[in-house]
Amino acid sequence: MAHRIITQIVFTGSRVLGRAVVEAYKQAAASQKYAQQGGKGTSGASNNFASAGLTLDEACKILNVRPPQGGKTNLEDLTERFKKLFDLNDPQKGGSFYLQSKILRARERIELEVREAAKASEAEKELAEGWKPKVYKDR
Repeated sequence: MAHRIITQIVFTGSRVLGRAVVEAYKQAAASQKYAQQGGKGTSGASNNFASAGLTLDEACKILNVRPPQGGKTNLEDLTERFKKLFDLNDPQKGGSFYLQSKILRARERIELEVREAAKASEAEKELAEGWKPKVYKDR
């Protein structure tokens, strides 16, 4: 009698565990597929940052600045808008922490886009000039 109960427990447990593993695999596959599709829409920017949830257009609307043209933007204007909005939404002054974090992520997103564009233009410049290794003669 005891062996029958133990056998039922083992079979039931393995069935539950098997279903959980299958569901976890399905969820991981769907998550990976979603991440791959999201990576196609960006212009080379990494999606590993928290600011990746914002599009560049949303970030520009939050901070009320123009989108970077050719990878260049007025960083002084961006910093000024960021500081003003960040201070206005300080939770200790009655502001919203959620809005404050959105403002921070918007600034990070725009700066990320500018950095990525600068890297790309630097790589293009190096390719156009040709590779010139740095040789140290005093060694």
